[in-house]
Amino acid sequence: MRLAARADLRREPDTPALPADGAVQETEPAPASAGALPLDARGAVIIPAHDESAVIGRTLRSLAPLTSLAGVEVIVACNGCVDDTADIARGFAGVHVVETDRGSKPVGLNLGDSVATAWPRLYLDADIEIEPASVLAVFETLAQPGVYAARPRYVYDISAATLPVRAYYRARSRIPVPLRMWGAGGYAANEAGHRRFGQFAQVTADDSWFDEQFAPEEKRIVDTAPTRVRTPRDTAALLAVLTRQRRGYRELGLESTAHTRGRALVRSIRGPRSACDVAWYVALTLISRHRARAVTRRGGAGGWERDTSSRAGGPVDGGWRR
Repeated sequence: MRLAARADLRREPDTPALPADGAVQETEPAPASAGALPLDARGAVIIPAHDESAVIGRTLRSLAPLTSLAGVEVIVACNGCVDDTADIARGFAGVHVVETDRGSKPVGLNLGDSVATAWPRLYLDADIEIEPASVLAVFETLAQPGVYAARPRYVYDISAATLPVRAYYRARSRIPVPLRMWGAGGYAANEAGHRRFGQFAQVTADDSWFDEQFAPEEKRIVDTAPTRVRTPRDTAALLAVLTRQRRGYRELGLESTAHTRGRALVRSIRGPRSACDVAWYVALTLISRHRARAVTRRGGAGGWERDTSSRAGGPVDGGWRR
């Protein structure tokens, strides 16, 4: 794609400022307005899916305009599904569905790669909504010299979460973080970047592993409409996610940033509400670390582990909802 000709895929100068990367969103967003897409766009969106019948339709509806572009592939890689994820995905025109009996996200990623032909490639979680223009802006960025990995901005949607979960993500959003590929529910590579690793490794934290393949100057966060990452709804679901993340970091041998984050959290306190947010963040982080150590000692490992609360419909149950 010619970069000058694709400036319209990013934010128009007169549109409202974009939220900060990793910001929280406490209300349902307004529907995005669809604009014209460049007919010569090329790339692939690969969605590994394991029993995602509750959300795959929502994700594919957000991507539907891309399927009309001859050069863009949308691939759903069903792995170990026992529900009707594949049937739902096949109901969307232009979506290519592939299946394997093995339930593993890296297996799904590699399966999608095996049938994709277009570059660059965006690897998107099955419960993430993204605007088509944002996908193409990421593809465009990956055409820049020296850039091998990219992702759009993202926001945490806490509109359906209970009070402790909201507090955790508000505190988390106030911690400055270095440029990284994980967190947005999707990340992308061009063909040269993909050659760095060839295949996705069988690891728990695939996004952190992907991030480790590239130097900071080789990665970009694209200034475009953010992906919407729905957070877990309750503390039990959040602890399951945090425990899995911590186990993934330990598996990869990533260094802890607890001291840096701790100082940033203290500096973020501006009053009773932010202090309460920090207290919940610290408490939930400590509990998840203890659980991750316990799982590791037991030799626990898994294929797919994920939050199911954000995939369910209806209101949040229990106390703690504000």
